[in-house]
Amino acid sequence: MEPPGPVHGEAEPFSKALRSLVNNRLYSDVRFVVGQERQEVFAHRCLLACRCNFFQRLLGPEPGPGVPGPVVLSTVPAEAFLAVLEFLYTNSVKLHRHSVLEVLTAAVEYGLEDLRELCLEFAVKVLDVELVCEALQVAVTFGLGPLQERCIAFIEAHSQEALRTRGFLELSAPALLLLLRSDKLCVDEADLVLAARSWARVGAAVLDRPVVEVAAPVVRELRLALLAPAELSALEEQNRREPLIPEKDDELEWKRRP
Repeated sequence: MEPPGPVHGEAEPFSKALRSLVNNRLYSDVRFVVGQERQEVFAHRCLLACRCNFFQRLLGPEPGPGVPGPVVLSTVPAEAFLAVLEFLYTNSVKLHRHSVLEVLTAAVEYGLEDLRELCLEFAVKVLDVELVCEALQVAVTFGLGPLQERCIAFIEAHSQEALRTRGFLELSAPALLLLLRSDKLCVDEADLVLAARSWARVGAAVLDRPVVEVAAPVVRELRLALLAPAELSALEEQNRREPLIPEKDDELEWKRRP
């Protein structure tokens, strides 16, 4: 005689029923205002609390008296938040190339390890020139080593294209340093100097600081000794017009760098 145990019904109807409750006002008892667009999203406290410690702490043990106000989550885009809810309700999620990094960011911030792994797996599959620098920045920000390694390897193989993307210009200094320290970038050093200058210009405009100040953390990783004499002369001339290399680093010091 078999010992008593659980008997499982079909998972798909159950998952479909729960999916129908995602952002459904019916029986909802918590309301979020999400993202810069301030989109209203409806959810169910008990489900969020039992699936995610972040929401358990955020929502508390029970709602207060009266009609509760909305929970404002302004930093997470609405599309990413809805993907998080879909995962919490159904343990599955439909990911998209254009938003996977935002979902990954939310998964890390909310402590959803299973969702994080799904996002990492998907991001690696859809990695391309336009996405790779943005993915590298997320990897550096949250210490996602395997994704960081995949991104650097991809950029090493597609250096020229990656350096021309908006994502490259928006890298943080620590992320850019990882690239500049690579010995496998398929790009001339002169082009790398130009890319670093473009990166510093964007940072200078955003931070309202001089280009040379923004570039300071990364400029010493430029291997100026690899420049041809004509390239070095051109750099010196441009450096006089728009300083990138600190003045104390004279030409002989540049040439001595490995």
